[in-house]
Amino acid sequence: MAGNVGSDSYESHMGVIRDSYDAPGLRLAGSVRFGGVPLLADVTLDLAPGGWTCLLGPSGSGKSTLLRLIAGLDTGADFDGTIIPSDDKDLSGRVAYMAQDDLLMPWLDLRGNVALGARLRGDPVDWPRLDALVDRLGLSDHAAKRPAKLSGGQRQRVALARTLMENKDFVLLDEPFSALDARTRADMQDLAARHLAGRTVLLVTHDPMEAARLGHKIYLMENNALSEIPPAPGATVPRPGDDAAMLSHGAALLERLRT
Repeated sequence: MAGNVGSDSYESHMGVIRDSYDAPGLRLAGSVRFGGVPLLADVTLDLAPGGWTCLLGPSGSGKSTLLRLIAGLDTGADFDGTIIPSDDKDLSGRVAYMAQDDLLMPWLDLRGNVALGARLRGDPVDWPRLDALVDRLGLSDHAAKRPAKLSGGQRQRVALARTLMENKDFVLLDEPFSALDARTRADMQDLAARHLAGRTVLLVTHDPMEAARLGHKIYLMENNALSEIPPAPGATVPRPGDDAAMLSHGAALLERLRT
């Protein structure tokens, strides 16, 4: 069982899910080496409790390595340090992960893919909650379709629904919108921000505008180190796509990446 500090309550007579969540923060502190070669030395990554932390940097800088360390996945790296939630509870069983690829099983229909986590664990599937999630993400008309019959944006919504179905405190997003066209990417950012409200989210991205739009906290990976960058103005995410201050902030992040 996950040590959740919030819960989803399903109201069958309304056909909706109401979220009430206030997840703790998390700190990763330590050093990462690959084959004895330092990748990151004495880094500290603090995830905003109940908010979005964006980890920005070029390809190969170690962003996904940090995310996979928090997820408890194999990285091929040696990590000397600690990963501790701010409530001091065990991290095990409290993390959901959404990858860049949707990782949908081609032989399962949409509902079967959303239920995959529970089925792999041998847990009973809460089908009313699942169907409410599918409806909330605008996928009800496609519930019986297999992945090959879905668009790229629809597939990513299925992956998001599967992540939400896990109902975890900490949600790790590894560039999940990078392969989408600009309009669909913005739509997915809106959906993810709305439905992950109150969760502690770490988003790995190489897109400065995405970080500016979504980040309550922003970290930049540069020169084998982490630098915390002030977020764009406005506490509510996602920030409007045409907000002048957000666009200026994204442009400044891009310039820093280039230099």
